[in-house]
Amino acid sequence: MISVAEALVKVKAGFSVVSSEQIGLADGLGRVLSEDVAARVSHPPMAVSAMDGYAVRALDVAGAPVDLKQIGESQAGAGFGGTVKTGETVRIFTGALLPDGADTIVMQENTKADGAQIQINESVEPGKFVRPAGMDFSEGELLLKAGTILSARDLGLVAAMNVPSLKVRRRPRVAFTATGEELSMPGGNLSPDQIVSSNSFAVAAYIETLGGVPLNLGITRDDEGSLRQVIASAKGADLLLTIGGASVGDYDFVSKLMVESEANLSFYKVAMRPGKPLIFGRLSGVPLLGLPGNPVSVGVTAIIFLKAAMNTMLGADEAEAMENAVLGCELPANDHRQDYLRAVFAHDAEGHSVVRPFGPQDSAMMARLAEADCLVIRPPEAPAAKAGDRVDILRFLIGTRTF
Repeated sequence: MISVAEALVKVKAGFSVVSSEQIGLADGLGRVLSEDVAARVSHPPMAVSAMDGYAVRALDVAGAPVDLKQIGESQAGAGFGGTVKTGETVRIFTGALLPDGADTIVMQENTKADGAQIQINESVEPGKFVRPAGMDFSEGELLLKAGTILSARDLGLVAAMNVPSLKVRRRPRVAFTATGEELSMPGGNLSPDQIVSSNSFAVAAYIETLGGVPLNLGITRDDEGSLRQVIASAKGADLLLTIGGASVGDYDFVSKLMVESEANLSFYKVAMRPGKPLIFGRLSGVPLLGLPGNPVSVGVTAIIFLKAAMNTMLGADEAEAMENAVLGCELPANDHRQDYLRAVFAHDAEGHSVVRPFGPQDSAMMARLAEADCLVIRPPEAPAAKAGDRVDILRFLIGTRTF
């Protein structure tokens, strides 16, 4: 049995970055850039007004109030083609080009119009309410780096950069199967010894959230022949996930197959709770991540290890999601395994934000996994903790990815 940190190193080492493809901006949300992106234009491309008002020469209004002659107007998409000279002004609107000769803007509220005669009632310094060319970014400037997981904000920026398409990593193909004679699809009439195959739907969603393409191979029955058939059908996938069959029971054929093929086994069992019977290795040339069967164990191991595998394949530069929070209750000392406790954010008597783990943490209790905001991480051999202590947490909301 190895530590979580050791297991993560082995998982990351088991994958390489997938190939790239070109996509349009409309398909970019959540995708991972495979190359840096530079602006094709400056923004704004020319000096523009940040206010509705009048474009003037600062020297002309230094002795305000003064009267100026309006010689035209400049609006967004239809600028003024002439030049502002001494004693002249141009009506201007937000986003419109600053006319030649003018160097500042007087707000409309500080003026009074009488036909073409405009009374300017305040003096303004040069550059007031002017957005200079390239104020936001300049042509050729690198604004997004390879490895970026594209958000809605990123896509808006790329469009403003005048970039119509992007080179991104293709979505890794992740085949998966749930194992067990007891499994049945949702909606059926269950016998007393059957349960709903809920993990398949959760795993498919985890894969999509992490940027992959889920390939559901269905339910695999508890016999070695069925499992070998599924493994054979996963050829061409970037990763095969098995759900269940990873423990030490007579019908846990995933662990049996992997242990018998020691040359392909990277590790079996991790010092964590939930998720101890985790397997990683290769079968028939395909990386295999064997998840435990309990639903909470599936969720926790997917968030930690499937995420690591996917980010490695995608070359994703994702910030560590671990944070520090104030504990809202007492916790007992921990043993040799690293705990991941489902928890919610709450407020103490003084109104401060605290994190409170649930009471029972049984790995089959799905409702509390769905209700949880985060996981409280308790290192191996951690001493007892009291309310007010600070603890490490792993949020379910990570960047643009919501688990």
